[in-house]
Amino acid sequence: MVEEDGFRRPLRVLVWGENKQDQEEEVRQVYPLTMHETIAAALRRLLGERARVETATLQEPEHGLPPARVAEIDVLLWWGHVAHNMIADEVVDRLQHRVQQGMGLIVLHSGHLSKIFRRLMGTNCHLRWREGGDREILWPVMPDHPILRGISRPIVLSRHEMYGEPFNVPAPESLLFISNFSGGEVIRSGMCWTRGQGRIFYFSPGHETHPVYHHPAIQRVLANAVQWCAPRCPPVTLEESPQCPEGWFEQDAD
Repeated sequence: MVEEDGFRRPLRVLVWGENKQDQEEEVRQVYPLTMHETIAAALRRLLGERARVETATLQEPEHGLPPARVAEIDVLLWWGHVAHNMIADEVVDRLQHRVQQGMGLIVLHSGHLSKIFRRLMGTNCHLRWREGGDREILWPVMPDHPILRGISRPIVLSRHEMYGEPFNVPAPESLLFISNFSGGEVIRSGMCWTRGQGRIFYFSPGHETHPVYHHPAIQRVLANAVQWCAPRCPPVTLEESPQCPEGWFEQDAD
């Protein structure tokens, strides 16, 4: 819930999905409702009346993110993979401004290469990866953080894509998860930043051919993250909000 003009209203949450991978048969077997609808259904169940959860996809006009809709979003969840460069720059500008004004952003899995995440991080956000059947263990390392509420033990994914360090992002303000894989690699798999008045959470699990978003603990982390990322004050105009910190704009690292 957020307070607006003295009244409390449900959070307006939008789950954005690229939807291109969801159209593949292997992915449909894991996510018959699509990944974005699976995530949205979990959030509706866990958050109940505290949130109004909708979905949008790449294929919609303006990628489902026209100005009027973006202006109303409290928290945006973003999953992208093979179509990052198809996102119009004016939509990225729109999202960047809303984050600075206070919109929360949750970037999932391969969304680390999305235009909006790279813009906000100011780096190329590259990491090491290996597609296969590695076991991943996500170790919660900041147990008192609100996003880890109800997560008292490591989350084990029996088969997942390996993501590994070095992960070229700025040092996080909070490091919530570190993952290790059966191949020996590690990655900072849950991290938080702020940009302007907006809170950002990156969460690495979510390869499309593994049932990650059906996992109850993963769903709980996402529901907690929605509540943590939600605006803490009424939205402000871009002119009233703090200036972008140095390094906010996209630049490729050496």
